[in-house]
Amino acid sequence: MGRMTTTAADQASVPGPGRDTSGTVSREAAPEPVDENVWLEDIYGEEQLAWVKEQNSRTEDLLEDGGYTDLEAGILEVLDSTDRIAMVGKRGDWYYNFWRDRQNPKGLWRRTTWESYCTDAPEWDILLDVDELSRAEGEEWVFHGATFLRPAAGEPYRLALLALSPDGGDANRYREFDVEARAFVDPAQGGFDLPTAKGNVSWLNADALLVASTADGLPKTASSYARTAVTLKRGDSLAAAPRLFEVAEEHMMAVAAHDSTPGFERTFAVDYIDFFNRTNFVLRDEAWVQIDVPTDVNVSAHREWLLFRPQQDWVLDGTTYPSGALLAANFEDYLAGGRSLTVLFTPDAHTSLQSWSWTRNHLLLNLLKDVSSEIRVLDPSRPSAGADGSWPATLLDACPPLHDVNAYAVDDEDEGTADGGAGDDFWLIATGFTTPTTLMRGTLEHRAPEDRAPEDGSAGTAGVVSRHAVVKTSPSFFADSDYEVEQHFAVSDDGTRVPYFQVAPRSLALDGQNPTQLSGYGGFEVSRTPAYSGTVGRAWLERRTTLSEGSDGKAPHPRGGVYVVANIRGGGEYGPAWHRAALKENRHLAYEDFAAVARDLISRGVTSPRRLGCVGGSNGGLLVGNMLTRYPELFRAVSCGVPLLDMRRYTRLSAGHSWIAEYGDPDVPEQWEYIRTFSPYHLLKDAVDYPETFIWTATSDDRVGPVQARKMAARMLAMGIPNVWFHEALEGGHAGASDNRQAAALQARSQHFLWKALAG
Repeated sequence: MGRMTTTAADQASVPGPGRDTSGTVSREAAPEPVDENVWLEDIYGEEQLAWVKEQNSRTEDLLEDGGYTDLEAGILEVLDSTDRIAMVGKRGDWYYNFWRDRQNPKGLWRRTTWESYCTDAPEWDILLDVDELSRAEGEEWVFHGATFLRPAAGEPYRLALLALSPDGGDANRYREFDVEARAFVDPAQGGFDLPTAKGNVSWLNADALLVASTADGLPKTASSYARTAVTLKRGDSLAAAPRLFEVAEEHMMAVAAHDSTPGFERTFAVDYIDFFNRTNFVLRDEAWVQIDVPTDVNVSAHREWLLFRPQQDWVLDGTTYPSGALLAANFEDYLAGGRSLTVLFTPDAHTSLQSWSWTRNHLLLNLLKDVSSEIRVLDPSRPSAGADGSWPATLLDACPPLHDVNAYAVDDEDEGTADGGAGDDFWLIATGFTTPTTLMRGTLEHRAPEDRAPEDGSAGTAGVVSRHAVVKTSPSFFADSDYEVEQHFAVSDDGTRVPYFQVAPRSLALDGQNPTQLSGYGGFEVSRTPAYSGTVGRAWLERRTTLSEGSDGKAPHPRGGVYVVANIRGGGEYGPAWHRAALKENRHLAYEDFAAVARDLISRGVTSPRRLGCVGGSNGGLLVGNMLTRYPELFRAVSCGVPLLDMRRYTRLSAGHSWIAEYGDPDVPEQWEYIRTFSPYHLLKDAVDYPETFIWTATSDDRVGPVQARKMAARMLAMGIPNVWFHEALEGGHAGASDNRQAAALQARSQHFLWKALAG
């Protein structure tokens, strides 16, 4: 296109707006380097899309050979398999599922009974065929879920709001649907039909919604999310609906929701200041009452309980509650000023709380202990007699080592329906790198201290006993018994031990010649846990190549790939402290951790720099972008997906402003000084031998957006860096794919690129 190129050595500064740490625009802005690729920020411009199509064609010519075709077909077979588990959610007597396969690429929303679900071939009641809907309306709809209206007592669930995205992005159109009529409720007859926009919707009652939206002229925050929430009655327009709640423009977004639990009906609003700070309100006598906690304490309500999870140590009335703990208080007592808290969980150096779920009478805690699952069952009905009033805890015997197992309630309000279920039933979903996913259903019961241990396979001690049995198992998509999973610990530059999982053949030769794919994320308190992937198994572990003689002097022999997942700081594997350790000016610690894992793999003889590649998406794309620019000597290839890369302008692109709490504000000079050290777009230099690079994104991604990927590829190409490839899917949003076919193509391109680079 004849555009000018710049490298880190010759960037000039141009003025730009600045903010101080409170979000106020300051007089002095951080210097803004000259950006020759700003023109690519016009996402749908004709010239820009022509550039995209040119790059797509070039990349497809490289990758889509015979090996790619077979690989994509194998991945698609996994994604389209009719033997995989159809996960369900229970509403009333029915179990609902959304399903995609070869015949239904956009999917079926359907339901069945418990009796039928337990069979090998359930009879599904089709509620909505999204492929048929798309053909009838000429719109490429992507199903994003359903929210039911709670029916009157004794009545079945009937009305739901369906979230439909026109391109797979975060913006949804909400439409009212009648599951008995199997049709949308006609807007001419008062049916709700909200225009496509970012936001959230909650039922207030049968004739009104709480809506936070950017549609119909409602204001946006600087992060592109809804700034206001309104009460929308049937037949009214969003623009005319009365405002219910509003947040500052510089804050992330407004959310309003109604809890319709019988006996505990409440309306809440949340002012999301940023990703990690929020102010919570409950509506009392037509006025918002703030729930008095620090903004970095996460709050959730369930019936009579308020739960608190501090992101940092919380000092309350002289008591310090540690970061990552879980605390409880009576809802009404706390609002009235009482500050008596019960400690439900306290983290330690190895154990963190990941999530929790209420059954009717118990609380399930999903924990990680050195990134392996542990589940505890708490009984609030029998607090201890001590001053702390702690709830008795029972360990659920359902978690093998190096596996991810999660428990959550089936239906905490179920008092006994047609399926014979009860409110203390729970789902268990268990998976591991070489263990196909298993779905179990169990129930929790009280046991008196004098009761003997049962002989029926149940588990527990005095207080709570759990029984669970397998309902469904996922098929095996590769020879998983041929591989073993190991956990190792690398030592980062500052001495921190960083865990990582290694999946490799049982007969792994430690000669440095194994093609190795290193994956990571390291941000937003997201944990990378063991998970079965037929795609990774087929596309990486089971592929074979014959490489040159290794350092052990043995003759060449066929070998497959090694797959590694790094649990670096910035993630949530060890709770909020592990995440906060790599925020803002400490971001470099996440990258040092990842590089330490790479070096450990090399020093152990698993691989070598010419056989090692890395892959990451979104924040993980920023991670591997920093591997590309900061540690090019460690890697032969980098697959970088839907990435952040231009950290000088990221706050002005798509939803980027909402991540200032994670990375910092580049418009503030003091913060740009450290942000620039992990901005890959600005770290590129001439005369550096960079790894082979594949950058991929999606035009419809309205979260990170495609332009950072475009600009990085364009700059690298203009600098004459060899083996740089770019691909941009037109649909799919931040996931990069809106159906199985697109997902298979996306994964096949990334996997095939890495294999060609590392095993060729």
